[in-house]
Amino acid sequence: MNLAILGAGGIARKMAVTVAGMKEINAYAVAARQKERAAAFAQEFGFQKAYGSYEEMLCDPEVELVYVATPHSLHYEHVKLCLEHGKHVLCEKAFTQNAGQAQEILDLAKEKKLLLTEAIWTRYMPMRKTLDEVIASGIIGNVTSLTANLGYSLGNVERLQEPYLAGGALLDVGVYPINFALMAFGTEIERITSSAVLTEKGVDARNSITFQYKDGKVANLYSDMLAVTDRRGLIFGDQGWIGVQNINNCEGIKVYNKEYQLIASYETPSQITGYEYEVEACAQAIKDGALECPQMPHAETMRVMKIMDQLRKEWGVIYPGEEGEKI
Repeated sequence: MNLAILGAGGIARKMAVTVAGMKEINAYAVAARQKERAAAFAQEFGFQKAYGSYEEMLCDPEVELVYVATPHSLHYEHVKLCLEHGKHVLCEKAFTQNAGQAQEILDLAKEKKLLLTEAIWTRYMPMRKTLDEVIASGIIGNVTSLTANLGYSLGNVERLQEPYLAGGALLDVGVYPINFALMAFGTEIERITSSAVLTEKGVDARNSITFQYKDGKVANLYSDMLAVTDRRGLIFGDQGWIGVQNINNCEGIKVYNKEYQLIASYETPSQITGYEYEVEACAQAIKDGALECPQMPHAETMRVMKIMDQLRKEWGVIYPGEEGEKI
């Protein structure tokens, strides 16, 4: 399958490294705003073609799947452009700025009969299934609660600081704790409470979110774009607890009993970067004629987007152009 990358920034480079190590995916094309930048990227990573405009690349009939690797604020525009040119799309998280944009492009993909899926890599990784199996085994008894956090020192990253780039901790790192809770505990959330500390520019620097589930479970989530956290996910039961090292790319799962003794350990399989699983899922879905990947169904993408819209509304984080929209 011929994969093309729209955008040539840092996350695009990680995808390029990934594709270079995959056997059945061809590093076909890359497009950037400047032809020279695209050409340098293509030469470095072994892509066959380089384009100085997104439209030019999307007119290439040999392009089959496009990975959208631009800032959050541009995902809606660029995914729509890909779909209008008849291309299947893997779009980096956060999927769009808000749920309204997300629904519109999902509807367009359905109308065009094209695959569109969100590249929230933790949904596709093998360790996601392992964690499901460990929880379901009953090894820690009756599960009551979890905590999950993710934070990096990103104060010098423009796209996180600026409202016009859909900045803030929530869409960039907070999306991972949210997805962790939904994967571990499901979707029957009864109530969401939260708080956030905003920057001078009006985006969230850090936030704390609590999901209260209908069955009594509680998920406490934290994200921060100005501090390094331990990135851990902890799941608690009446017979012990489960520790997930790095919810952003699981580095192992350990299980402890009531006496805090290690009773089980699960190692992460070797990987290229971890991005390969979402690309493989796309290739399989396209082969099957599916319009979504089972690992991250459209309904789940919409669920996460609506949760984040609700949170931002409570915090007063409104991006340019959203003032007249219902988010």
